[in-house]
Amino acid sequence: MKSILIRDATVEDASGIAHVHVSAWLETYRGLMSDEFLDGLSVEQRANRWKQILNNSSDAYHRVVVAGKDGDIVGFANYGKEQSGDSDFLGELFAIYVLKKFQGQGIGRELVKRVTQGLLEQEISSMLVWVLMENPYQRFYESLGGVYLRERTIDFAGELLHEKAYGWTDICPLAEG
Repeated sequence: MKSILIRDATVEDASGIAHVHVSAWLETYRGLMSDEFLDGLSVEQRANRWKQILNNSSDAYHRVVVAGKDGDIVGFANYGKEQSGDSDFLGELFAIYVLKKFQGQGIGRELVKRVTQGLLEQEISSMLVWVLMENPYQRFYESLGGVYLRERTIDFAGELLHEKAYGWTDICPLAEG
């Protein structure tokens, strides 16, 4: 993994983040979300949204780290303060995606390490993540010590999706890697 660089994202990374975002959704969520929604995803639209997010430091989703290889973004994660008012878990991993051909190389773990370091810099020492119930990558969170917390149903683009939360009461071990 020596040739992978984990760093904070800049506005210039918006297109690369969008490419990973859309590609990972298509690779992971086919059969879990409607084909109509997935077929309507646009890298250009996602890139515009990521530019807005990265340009606005007050946006809840502004904190983004990327994994780069040979100048290309191959993964990203974004994080911040937990969004639903949970009093036990103050930080949230909003999203983490690594292109399929780069999975299994420790990139996800390194992204989580950087995310938890960023949360600790904000004096946040606990974290949760919401994942689709049928997400085939749930074991990743379990392998990092994430503990099942609860479930919820959300309305996402007119679809009812079922999610589960994993949590870490102490993210310090994750930040140390």
